[in-house]
Amino acid sequence: MPEESLESSEIKEKLDEAIERLETSEQSRSPRWMVYLSLATALMAVFAAIASLEAGAHSNDAIFEKNEAVLRQSQASDQWSFYQAKGIKATFLRAQSESLPPTASELAQRLVQQAEHFTREQGDIEHVAKDLEKRVAENNQRATAHVERHHRFAISVTVFQVAIALSAIAALTRRPLLFWCGLGGGVVGSILLAFGFV
Repeated sequence: MPEESLESSEIKEKLDEAIERLETSEQSRSPRWMVYLSLATALMAVFAAIASLEAGAHSNDAIFEKNEAVLRQSQASDQWSFYQAKGIKATFLRAQSESLPPTASELAQRLVQQAEHFTREQGDIEHVAKDLEKRVAENNQRATAHVERHHRFAISVTVFQVAIALSAIAALTRRPLLFWCGLGGGVVGSILLAFGFV
């Protein structure tokens, strides 16, 4: 029987050690909300990355539309210059035809025909110039819309970054209130992200 008591004492000792290890491991384990904090922070980081990509894409699109507007405005200006040149030529030819003596009526008639030709060309040029100006306005409107969407996504990224920072501080200080504030920021950032797609 003495052997049994030795085994019992060893078992009891090992059991006490195991219980002590279990108690210390439970104390060192993170609270359950820390798991949610980790998941929420990872999700916020994914949403922040999406918002950042969208903000960059809309910024690039706005720059492209503005460049197109500048190019078309330049083309429209060229067309208006061409229009004015045709008008000056037509006016010059009419004035020249009027200054000719009556004996040069055939030449005067040719000059008037050329002036009328330039006047007709002016109508075509005017149409092209107005079409280009219309396209400039459309490009500017699209650029403005892209800039507005860029701002929505950029604000969303900022809110997500603040929420992630609050969550990191909550993890370091083990303060659930900061986690809830970070989670609230994540919700606001998500709403702003969704609003950016509208």
